[in-house]
Amino acid sequence: MYIIAIAWIYVVLLMSATEPSIVAGIMTFIFYCVLPLSLFLYLLRSAFKKQSPKSMPSQQSLTGQPDEELKPIETDANPRN
Repeated sequence: MYIIAIAWIYVVLLMSATEPSIVAGIMTFIFYCVLPLSLFLYLLRSAFKKQSPKSMPSQQSLTGQPDEELKPIETDANPRN
């Protein structure tokens, strides 16, 4: 998702750099990059938020065992000689 946004920023930045005046370059960057990209990212984030964790299968349904919390791996601080 973000790779598309980064690529679009790069393209529009180069477009705005070729404008004949600084004001035209700034306006190009705002109207071709900032506004559309903010709308695009807002819509994409809202689509991801709508996907609830309830729609994903639980670990119990996949393995037949209840979900367990992840526990840290215990390591021996002093290696045995």
